[in-house]
Amino acid sequence: MLARARLLVAPGLSASLVRELERITGRGAEPLVDGVTAGGRLLTADGPLLCVGAVLPDALRTDRLLWFHSVNAGTDPLLAAGPWPAGALLTRTVGRMGERIAQYVLGWVLAECQAVPEYVAQHARAEWRRLPTELVAGQTALVYGTGRIGGAVAGLLRSCGVRTVGVGRTARTGAAPAGFDRVIAAEEDPEAGPGVEAGAGLGVEAEELAGARWVVAALPLTGATEGFFGAGRFAAMRGGTFVNVGRGATVDPVALEGALRGGGLRRAVLDVLPEEPAAPGDPVWRLPRTVITSHSAGITADEDVAQDFAACWEAVAAGRRPELTVDTGRGY
Repeated sequence: MLARARLLVAPGLSASLVRELERITGRGAEPLVDGVTAGGRLLTADGPLLCVGAVLPDALRTDRLLWFHSVNAGTDPLLAAGPWPAGALLTRTVGRMGERIAQYVLGWVLAECQAVPEYVAQHARAEWRRLPTELVAGQTALVYGTGRIGGAVAGLLRSCGVRTVGVGRTARTGAAPAGFDRVIAAEEDPEAGPGVEAGAGLGVEAEELAGARWVVAALPLTGATEGFFGAGRFAAMRGGTFVNVGRGATVDPVALEGALRGGGLRRAVLDVLPEEPAAPGDPVWRLPRTVITSHSAGITADEDVAQDFAACWEAVAAGRRPELTVDTGRGY
Protein backbone atom coordinates (compact mmCIF):
# COMPACT_ATOMS: atom_id res chain seq x y z
CA MET A 1 0.00 0.00 0.00
CA LEU A 2 2.72 2.49 0.97
CA ALA A 3 4.63 1.77 -2.23
CA ARG A 4 1.59 2.76 -4.32
CA ALA A 5 0.50 5.79 -2.27
CA ARG A 6 0.33 9.19 -3.95
CA LEU A 7 2.11 11.90 -1.99
CA LEU A 8 -0.14 14.93 -1.52
CA VAL A 9 1.23 18.07 0.12
CA ALA A 10 -0.48 21.17 1.45
CA PRO A 11 0.12 24.23 -0.75
CA GLY A 12 1.64 26.19 2.15
CA LEU A 13 4.66 23.92 2.55
CA SER A 14 7.98 25.42 1.49
CA ALA A 15 9.65 24.22 -1.68
CA SER A 16 12.66 22.95 0.24
CA LEU A 17 10.47 20.88 2.57
CA VAL A 18 8.54 19.41 -0.36
CA ARG A 19 11.82 18.39 -2.03
CA GLU A 20 12.89 16.68 1.20
CA LEU A 21 9.56 14.82 1.43
CA GLU A 22 10.04 13.68 -2.17
CA ARG A 23 13.55 12.47 -1.35
CA ILE A 24 12.34 10.51 1.70
CA THR A 25 9.44 8.86 -0.11
CA GLY A 26 11.10 8.42 -3.48
CA ARG A 27 8.16 9.90 -5.41
CA GLY A 28 6.94 13.23 -6.70
CA ALA A 29 4.65 15.37 -4.59
CA GLU A 30 1.31 16.72 -5.78
CA PRO A 31 0.16 20.04 -4.24
CA LEU A 32 -3.40 19.67 -3.02
CA VAL A 33 -5.96 22.44 -3.52
CA ASP A 34 -9.67 21.98 -2.76
CA GLY A 35 -9.72 18.26 -3.40
CA VAL A 36 -7.84 18.52 -6.68
CA THR A 37 -4.09 18.38 -7.14
CA ALA A 38 -2.29 21.18 -8.93
CA GLY A 39 -1.76 18.81 -11.84
CA GLY A 40 -5.52 18.48 -12.23
CA ARG A 41 -5.79 14.87 -11.05
CA LEU A 42 -9.05 14.37 -9.21
CA LEU A 43 -8.93 12.52 -5.92
CA THR A 44 -11.50 10.11 -7.29
CA ALA A 45 -8.63 8.40 -9.12
CA ASP A 46 -7.51 5.03 -7.82
CA GLY A 47 -4.77 4.44 -5.28
CA PRO A 48 -4.05 5.05 -1.58
CA LEU A 49 -3.22 8.54 -0.41
CA LEU A 50 -0.46 9.91 1.81
CA CYS A 51 -0.89 13.55 2.81
CA VAL A 52 1.37 16.00 4.66
CA GLY A 53 -0.09 19.25 5.91
CA ALA A 54 -1.99 20.98 8.68
CA VAL A 55 -5.59 20.54 7.51
CA LEU A 56 -7.33 17.46 6.16
CA PRO A 57 -9.71 18.43 3.34
CA ASP A 58 -13.12 16.74 3.30
CA ALA A 59 -12.17 15.09 0.02
CA LEU A 60 -9.49 13.13 1.86
CA ARG A 61 -11.77 11.84 4.62
CA THR A 62 -12.28 8.55 2.83
CA ASP A 63 -11.07 4.98 3.16
CA ARG A 64 -8.45 5.78 0.52
CA LEU A 65 -6.48 7.84 3.04
CA LEU A 66 -3.61 5.64 4.15
CA TRP A 67 -1.68 8.14 6.26
CA PHE A 68 -1.83 11.81 7.21
CA HIS A 69 1.25 13.42 8.73
CA SER A 70 0.49 16.66 10.54
CA VAL A 71 3.08 19.43 10.38
CA ASN A 72 1.85 20.51 13.82
CA ALA A 73 2.11 18.87 17.24
CA GLY A 74 -1.51 19.57 18.16
CA THR A 75 -3.98 17.51 16.15
CA ASP A 76 -7.22 18.54 17.88
CA PRO A 77 -8.36 20.77 14.95
CA LEU A 78 -7.90 17.84 12.57
CA LEU A 79 -9.98 15.51 14.71
CA ALA A 80 -12.64 18.11 15.49
CA ALA A 81 -13.24 18.92 11.82
CA GLY A 82 -14.99 15.62 11.12
CA PRO A 83 -14.91 11.84 11.54
CA TRP A 84 -11.44 10.39 11.11
CA PRO A 85 -11.27 7.82 8.27
CA ALA A 86 -11.28 4.31 9.70
CA GLY A 87 -7.89 2.67 9.55
CA ALA A 88 -6.03 5.82 8.47
CA LEU A 89 -2.76 6.49 10.30
CA LEU A 90 -2.31 9.91 11.89
CA THR A 91 1.16 11.06 12.93
CA ARG A 92 2.34 14.44 14.13
CA THR A 93 5.41 16.66 14.23
CA VAL A 94 7.15 17.28 17.53
CA GLY A 95 10.77 17.89 16.51
CA ARG A 96 12.55 20.15 19.02
CA MET A 97 9.27 21.66 20.19
CA GLY A 98 9.74 20.34 23.72
CA GLU A 99 13.12 22.04 23.94
CA ARG A 100 11.75 25.31 22.60
CA ILE A 101 8.74 25.31 24.93
CA ALA A 102 10.90 24.39 27.91
CA GLN A 103 13.16 27.38 27.25
CA TYR A 104 10.10 29.61 26.84
CA VAL A 105 8.81 28.53 30.27
CA LEU A 106 12.22 28.87 31.92
CA GLY A 107 12.63 32.31 30.39
CA TRP A 108 9.43 33.57 32.01
CA VAL A 109 10.25 31.84 35.30
CA LEU A 110 13.65 33.52 35.52
CA ALA A 111 12.29 36.88 34.35
CA GLU A 112 9.65 36.81 37.05
CA CYS A 113 12.11 35.85 39.79
CA GLN A 114 14.41 38.69 38.75
CA ALA A 115 11.50 41.19 38.59
CA VAL A 116 12.10 41.84 34.89
CA PRO A 117 8.50 42.96 34.15
CA GLU A 118 8.58 45.38 37.09
CA TYR A 119 11.99 46.79 36.10
CA VAL A 120 10.79 47.30 32.52
CA ALA A 121 7.83 49.27 33.88
CA GLN A 122 10.14 51.31 36.14
CA HIS A 123 12.41 52.08 33.20
CA ALA A 124 9.44 53.48 31.27
CA ARG A 125 8.81 55.81 34.23
CA ALA A 126 12.51 56.73 34.60
CA GLU A 127 12.26 55.41 38.16
CA TRP A 128 15.24 54.13 40.18
CA ARG A 129 14.17 51.71 42.90
CA ARG A 130 15.48 48.37 44.07
CA LEU A 131 12.98 45.54 43.95
CA PRO A 132 13.04 42.23 45.81
CA THR A 133 14.01 39.19 43.77
CA GLU A 134 13.92 35.47 44.44
CA LEU A 135 15.79 32.29 43.57
CA VAL A 136 14.15 29.50 41.62
CA ALA A 137 15.96 26.70 43.43
CA GLY A 138 13.87 24.93 46.03
CA GLN A 139 10.55 26.15 44.67
CA THR A 140 7.89 23.90 43.12
CA ALA A 141 6.53 23.74 39.58
CA LEU A 142 3.42 21.70 38.90
CA VAL A 143 3.47 20.56 35.26
CA TYR A 144 0.22 19.30 33.75
CA GLY A 145 1.10 16.84 31.00
CA THR A 146 3.87 14.28 31.39
CA GLY A 147 4.55 13.53 27.74
CA ARG A 148 7.37 14.83 25.57
CA ILE A 149 6.66 18.52 26.09
CA GLY A 150 5.80 18.35 29.78
CA GLY A 151 8.85 16.19 30.40
CA ALA A 152 11.13 18.65 28.60
CA VAL A 153 9.73 21.55 30.62
CA ALA A 154 10.14 19.67 33.89
CA GLY A 155 13.66 18.55 33.03
CA LEU A 156 14.91 22.06 32.31
CA LEU A 157 13.28 23.51 35.43
CA ARG A 158 14.67 20.67 37.52
CA SER A 159 18.18 21.41 36.26
CA CYS A 160 17.80 24.82 37.95
CA GLY A 161 16.89 23.23 41.28
CA VAL A 162 13.12 23.49 40.92
CA ARG A 163 11.08 20.66 42.45
CA THR A 164 8.97 19.33 39.58
CA VAL A 165 5.66 17.54 40.07
CA GLY A 166 3.91 16.12 37.03
CA VAL A 167 0.15 15.69 36.76
CA GLY A 168 -1.05 12.93 34.43
CA ARG A 169 -4.11 10.80 33.85
CA THR A 170 -2.83 8.33 36.44
CA ALA A 171 -0.29 8.41 39.25
CA ARG A 172 3.06 6.70 38.64
CA THR A 173 4.39 4.00 40.92
CA GLY A 174 8.11 3.48 41.30
CA ALA A 175 10.58 5.92 39.79
CA ALA A 176 9.12 9.06 38.25
CA PRO A 177 9.70 9.73 34.51
CA ALA A 178 12.81 11.67 33.57
CA GLY A 179 12.54 15.32 34.60
CA PHE A 180 10.02 14.81 37.38
CA ASP A 181 10.49 14.40 41.11
CA ARG A 182 6.99 13.04 41.43
CA VAL A 183 3.94 12.30 39.27
CA ILE A 184 0.40 12.44 40.63
CA ALA A 185 -2.98 11.78 39.04
CA ALA A 186 -5.37 14.50 37.99
CA GLU A 187 -8.46 14.16 40.15
CA GLU A 188 -12.11 14.96 39.71
CA ASP A 189 -13.00 18.61 40.15
CA PRO A 190 -16.73 18.82 40.94
CA GLU A 191 -18.32 22.23 41.01
CA ALA A 192 -18.52 23.50 44.55
CA GLY A 193 -22.04 23.42 45.94
CA PRO A 194 -23.46 25.11 49.04
CA GLY A 195 -21.04 24.69 51.92
CA VAL A 196 -18.40 23.00 49.71
CA GLU A 197 -15.12 24.77 49.20
CA ALA A 198 -14.01 25.09 45.57
CA GLY A 199 -11.33 22.53 44.79
CA ALA A 200 -12.28 20.35 47.74
CA GLY A 201 -12.53 17.28 45.51
CA LEU A 202 -8.94 17.55 44.29
CA GLY A 203 -7.22 15.88 47.26
CA VAL A 204 -3.47 15.49 46.73
CA GLU A 205 -3.65 17.63 43.61
CA ALA A 206 -5.06 20.52 45.66
CA GLU A 207 -2.15 20.24 48.10
CA GLU A 208 0.36 20.47 45.27
CA LEU A 209 -1.52 23.37 43.65
CA ALA A 210 -1.43 25.27 46.94
CA GLY A 211 2.34 24.81 47.25
CA ALA A 212 3.27 25.45 43.62
CA ARG A 213 5.10 28.63 42.69
CA TRP A 214 4.40 27.89 39.03
CA VAL A 215 1.61 25.88 37.42
CA VAL A 216 2.47 24.97 33.83
CA ALA A 217 -0.28 23.70 31.52
CA ALA A 218 1.01 21.51 28.68
CA LEU A 219 -2.17 19.55 28.01
CA PRO A 220 -3.61 18.57 24.63
CA LEU A 221 -7.21 19.52 23.91
CA THR A 222 -9.58 16.57 24.24
CA GLY A 223 -13.09 16.06 25.54
CA ALA A 224 -11.59 15.37 28.96
CA THR A 225 -9.37 18.47 29.07
CA GLU A 226 -11.72 21.14 27.70
CA GLY A 227 -12.26 23.66 30.53
CA PHE A 228 -9.96 21.55 32.72
CA PHE A 229 -8.57 24.57 34.54
CA GLY A 230 -11.76 25.85 36.12
CA ALA A 231 -12.87 27.48 39.35
CA GLY A 232 -11.86 24.52 41.51
CA ARG A 233 -8.25 24.32 40.37
CA PHE A 234 -7.72 28.08 40.36
CA ALA A 235 -9.23 28.33 43.85
CA ALA A 236 -6.70 25.75 45.07
CA MET A 237 -3.76 27.90 43.91
CA ARG A 238 -2.19 30.14 46.52
CA GLY A 239 -0.37 32.93 44.73
CA GLY A 240 1.34 30.89 42.04
CA THR A 241 1.90 31.91 38.43
CA PHE A 242 -0.05 30.12 35.69
CA VAL A 243 1.71 29.43 32.38
CA ASN A 244 -0.25 27.89 29.52
CA VAL A 245 1.74 26.39 26.65
CA GLY A 246 -0.81 23.67 25.83
CA ARG A 247 -4.21 24.62 24.46
CA GLY A 248 -6.28 27.71 25.20
CA ALA A 249 -9.58 25.86 25.49
CA THR A 250 -8.28 23.82 28.44
CA VAL A 251 -8.82 26.97 30.53
CA ASP A 252 -12.12 28.44 31.69
CA PRO A 253 -11.53 32.15 30.94
CA VAL A 254 -14.06 33.33 33.52
CA ALA A 255 -12.39 31.28 36.24
CA LEU A 256 -8.96 32.54 35.18
CA GLU A 257 -10.08 36.16 35.33
CA GLY A 258 -11.67 35.60 38.74
CA ALA A 259 -8.45 34.13 40.11
CA LEU A 260 -6.36 37.01 38.77
CA ARG A 261 -8.69 39.73 40.04
CA GLY A 262 -9.24 37.94 43.34
CA GLY A 263 -5.53 37.58 44.03
CA GLY A 264 -5.36 33.80 43.95
CA LEU A 265 -2.99 34.01 40.99
CA ARG A 266 0.14 36.13 41.03
CA ARG A 267 0.45 36.29 37.26
CA ALA A 268 -0.55 34.53 34.04
CA VAL A 269 1.51 33.89 30.93
CA LEU A 270 -0.66 32.70 28.05
CA ASP A 271 0.89 31.48 24.83
CA VAL A 272 -2.41 29.98 23.70
CA LEU A 273 -6.00 31.21 23.76
CA PRO A 274 -9.41 29.63 23.08
CA GLU A 275 -9.82 31.84 20.01
CA GLU A 276 -6.73 32.85 18.05
CA PRO A 277 -5.77 35.46 17.21
CA ALA A 278 -7.55 37.48 19.88
CA ALA A 279 -9.25 40.57 18.47
CA PRO A 280 -8.04 43.95 19.78
CA GLY A 281 -11.27 44.33 21.76
CA ASP A 282 -11.10 40.88 23.34
CA PRO A 283 -11.32 41.11 27.17
CA VAL A 284 -8.29 38.82 27.45
CA TRP A 285 -6.04 41.81 26.66
CA ARG A 286 -7.31 43.54 29.79
CA LEU A 287 -6.62 40.74 32.25
CA PRO A 288 -4.51 42.05 35.14
CA ARG A 289 -0.89 40.88 35.53
CA THR A 290 -1.10 38.86 32.32
CA VAL A 291 1.21 38.55 29.33
CA ILE A 292 -0.06 37.06 26.05
CA THR A 293 2.30 35.73 23.40
CA SER A 294 1.27 34.73 19.88
CA HIS A 295 1.24 30.91 20.09
CA SER A 296 4.97 31.09 19.50
CA ALA A 297 6.50 29.06 22.33
CA GLY A 298 6.99 25.98 20.17
CA ILE A 299 7.13 27.12 16.56
CA THR A 300 7.69 24.18 14.20
CA ALA A 301 10.55 24.49 11.70
CA ASP A 302 10.82 22.71 8.35
CA GLU A 303 13.65 20.55 9.66
CA ASP A 304 11.35 19.35 12.47
CA VAL A 305 8.72 18.23 9.95
CA ALA A 306 11.27 16.49 7.73
CA GLN A 307 13.01 14.74 10.61
CA ASP A 308 9.83 13.45 12.22
CA PHE A 309 8.26 12.44 8.91
CA ALA A 310 11.41 10.51 8.00
CA ALA A 311 11.30 8.62 11.31
CA CYS A 312 7.62 7.80 10.77
CA TRP A 313 8.27 6.74 7.17
CA GLU A 314 11.01 4.37 8.28
CA ALA A 315 8.73 2.82 10.89
CA VAL A 316 5.76 2.42 8.54
CA ALA A 317 7.94 0.94 5.80
CA ALA A 318 9.23 -1.60 8.31
CA GLY A 319 5.71 -2.48 9.47
CA ARG A 320 6.07 -0.77 12.84
CA ARG A 321 3.82 1.74 14.59
CA PRO A 322 5.59 5.14 14.58
CA GLU A 323 6.31 6.67 17.98
CA LEU A 324 4.56 9.84 16.85
CA THR A 325 1.28 8.08 16.09
CA VAL A 326 -1.82 9.86 17.43
CA ASP A 327 -4.51 7.79 19.13
CA THR A 328 -7.48 9.29 17.30
CA GLY A 329 -9.84 8.04 20.01
CA ARG A 330 -7.99 9.81 22.81
CA GLY A 331 -7.00 12.78 20.66
CA TYR A 332 -3.26 12.66 21.35
